[in-house]
Amino acid sequence: MTPSPQGSSPSGPAPAAEGTGERPGEGGDGHRRFARIWSRAVYPATATSMTRAEFEEYLVPRVRELAEALHARPFDPSPGRRVGAALVEAHCTAPEALPQVLGVVDAYLLLYCSDPAVLPVEEGRARCARLQHAVAAGFARALQERTRCEQEALSRAALAARDIAEKALHESETRFRAVFEEAAIGIGIADMDGNILDINNALARMFGGSEHHVRSRRVSEWVHPDDAPGVWRTHEELVRGERDHYRVEKPYTRSDGTVLWTNLTVSLLRDPSGEPRYMLALIEDITERRLLNLRLRYEATHDALTDLPNRTLFFERLEHVLSPSSGTSRIGLCYLDVDGFKTVNDSLGHAVGDRLLVSVAERLQGCVTSQRHMVARIGGDEFVALVSDPVSRSEVTDLAQRALDALAAPVPLAGRELSVRASIGIVEGPVAELTPAEVLRSADITMYRAKALGGNRYELADPDSDALTISRHMLTTHLPAALEGEEFFIEYQPLVRMEDGSVEGAEALVRWAHPRHGVLGPDRFIPLAEHTGLIVPLGRWVLEQAVRQACEWQVRGIGGARPLRVNVNLSPRQLRHPELVSETVAVLREAGLDPSSLCLEVTESALIRADDAELKPLRQLADLGVHIALDDFGTGYSNLASLRRLPAGTLKLDRSFTRGLQQEPADPVDLKVVEGIVSLAHALGLSVTVEGVETAAQAEQLRKLGCDSAQGWYYARPGPPEHLSGSTMPLAAGQ
Repeated sequence: MTPSPQGSSPSGPAPAAEGTGERPGEGGDGHRRFARIWSRAVYPATATSMTRAEFEEYLVPRVRELAEALHARPFDPSPGRRVGAALVEAHCTAPEALPQVLGVVDAYLLLYCSDPAVLPVEEGRARCARLQHAVAAGFARALQERTRCEQEALSRAALAARDIAEKALHESETRFRAVFEEAAIGIGIADMDGNILDINNALARMFGGSEHHVRSRRVSEWVHPDDAPGVWRTHEELVRGERDHYRVEKPYTRSDGTVLWTNLTVSLLRDPSGEPRYMLALIEDITERRLLNLRLRYEATHDALTDLPNRTLFFERLEHVLSPSSGTSRIGLCYLDVDGFKTVNDSLGHAVGDRLLVSVAERLQGCVTSQRHMVARIGGDEFVALVSDPVSRSEVTDLAQRALDALAAPVPLAGRELSVRASIGIVEGPVAELTPAEVLRSADITMYRAKALGGNRYELADPDSDALTISRHMLTTHLPAALEGEEFFIEYQPLVRMEDGSVEGAEALVRWAHPRHGVLGPDRFIPLAEHTGLIVPLGRWVLEQAVRQACEWQVRGIGGARPLRVNVNLSPRQLRHPELVSETVAVLREAGLDPSSLCLEVTESALIRADDAELKPLRQLADLGVHIALDDFGTGYSNLASLRRLPAGTLKLDRSFTRGLQQEPADPVDLKVVEGIVSLAHALGLSVTVEGVETAAQAEQLRKLGCDSAQGWYYARPGPPEHLSGSTMPLAAGQ
């Protein structure tokens, strides 16, 4: 490629114009800067009457057209063809012009006409490559059209001159031979039987300089395996006089065995009576341009790092395989993600990470055993293997297992051996039942399921698991609107004193009245709210509602001399919220509720993992009089001695410890365990509340063991606040 003006290279960024303050990708200024660079590089090869300034102004709209095409959604490279044709129209037709045009577009289009914040760099490069392809195609087509028209006119004149020369017009014969022989494009003349009568020097040079090699065969013998479908049927129509010309891209075999790719235009020449007499062929050598187009196509459809097919080519292949016209009945897809790749990048650097990806790509490519298999890198550390028409599901699972086995051997990099693990999601099924979006979504979901199970394994797609994941995603996205739209409500389950069966309080349990799925329990949405951070505003809303309800109970005198206490669950994320203490105090103060009427329940696992800084807010609340309960005790991995450092005043024993007490006789081991926990809790000054009490025998056993309070279906199910009264429990089970 020729150096650009002022000593700058098309492959490097040009300096911004002095004093303009312009930056790459800033609209008009960037477009004009690009046009100036383009003009400097191309103008010397342009045979135009325009001045350099006028030529630069001529290029500005072309630059704008390329910039708009670069950012268009959906992307359409066709404006590049118009730009290429416009350059030919401006007489930019010297042999060195096209490489310079493409070089400037390649080096500066993204720099001056693209905003990385709007168009990601990788996608911009792919689009730029396709625009170059389109510019080259438009340039070539326009140049070919102009050349064809000119040469066909000249050739017709030449044939007319030949007829006149046969009538002894020597001057016309001389003129014809000059035009015919010196034409830059290859010209051949044949009779209607296909015998080649004459060729010019340009055509002989295209075929290796041997005129005999060309003229020794008839037109119909120049068949090539890569001929376009139907080209010879079209030729026969011309021979029969049913058409006057045709144009086609056609390969020929040279005398040395190499392939010559041409733009071939064949025209029918008729005699004065209208009968077909000759066939005139105009042949343009496009071998180099075709190689350039193939290179640009390859770069646009292959990953620059691993040289595997990229996301663009993979989706083209997937859409083709799933189309009814492909003839494919089943497909298999392995979606692979490297486990822990981010750790490699963060600890060893991106250069080592890139080398690891190259090694992974090489090993995956080595697992391919059939032309029906395709391995591609679709981004980051994600790879896919597409199997067309697998003979059975085992062919796909075997490919996945070979991939895991191939990655098992450590990769020597940066002076150490790196172990590579991967998670693979597999989709296999009939083509008629799948769409590209469904295939990728199912494979992605299944891959993450394999990763959640520990990684270094493959999992097969399961419609039920897919539906559950999609449902979780839909619930997650609807959570903010649900909170704003007041779709949540609270039910209350009584807490009963075991010594006399009176109600001492109630636990507030949030529910979601989903407009589509009905009433959802907390197990369906609390983990989602915890994961997204929405648990903080949701928890604050629950606290506000529960505190107001406790005030209403006290105003109505429910609970008698001992006001009812309300228990509110506190999630781990809420525990770490910096405004926990201030917001809780504000809610209590606004409602006018004494802190002793509120109990915050925190799970054992959250409290045991908390350090002193995380426990400080709970200690502050406990000092203010708020009760703290250790919920789900026994489900974590704490030791009983650690209870001494926690600010809890109540221990809520998980129902798993008391199931054995439902039977007759009670499980002696469960009796001993519960008895020991109650005894130790009382020794530490903790009261004990038991969850999940369902039978009278169970309640009696727990009372004898010294448990202080209980809740469960034996007493009452969760319900609206008006169902709570100060009467003695239990109610009949199920009421």
